[in-house]
Amino acid sequence: MRILTVEDDPVARAVLGQALRKLGHQVVEAADGREALEVLAREPVRVVVSDWVMPEVDGLELCRRLRERPGAEYVYFILLTSQTASVNNQREAIEAGVDDFLNKPLAVQEIWMRLRVAERILKFATQVRQLEAFLPICGYCKKVRDDGNYWQQIESYINERTGTDFSHSVCPDCYQRVVLPEIEQLKQMAAGEEPEKKKPHVRRTT
Repeated sequence: MRILTVEDDPVARAVLGQALRKLGHQVVEAADGREALEVLAREPVRVVVSDWVMPEVDGLELCRRLRERPGAEYVYFILLTSQTASVNNQREAIEAGVDDFLNKPLAVQEIWMRLRVAERILKFATQVRQLEAFLPICGYCKKVRDDGNYWQQIESYINERTGTDFSHSVCPDCYQRVVLPEIEQLKQMAAGEEPEKKKPHVRRTT
């Protein structure tokens, strides 16, 4: 993955970048939150590993501004800090939009595990974004065409990609337009009456 590291301490930034490169990731570095925002504006980055305490734009403010970007792809945000991992600190980080919260000094094994989680979540976020962006759907039966040019019910399509299960109901419009007429026809058939046929609509011209 392409990871942006944000750390005002040059030694800590170099150590973090080296560890991430050894794990097989591409690393972009920024010395503070303001520089990080400039990087995010021009480069595709899916993960940010940022220090909390920095001059001007700290880690929490960086995360808040990142979350405010309209229409941007989801970025997984890991916050590093030497502060005590208290309940208040964790709550403050989560409310700012932080995905993970780790203490310094950071063990390579820990960052490796968190990045594996980030990969799964980002894959899921990308799938959801693709579903929201465009679905080739049949105008008659409402089946969806997948990447293999196979048509399937939209419920099955979404379930396979997101794990979402569906419960079915009837909207008020369809209840009035479809369900009630069908109920009325069944009542007439049960009473031995001939179901009323809808009169064809004739468009008048003058």
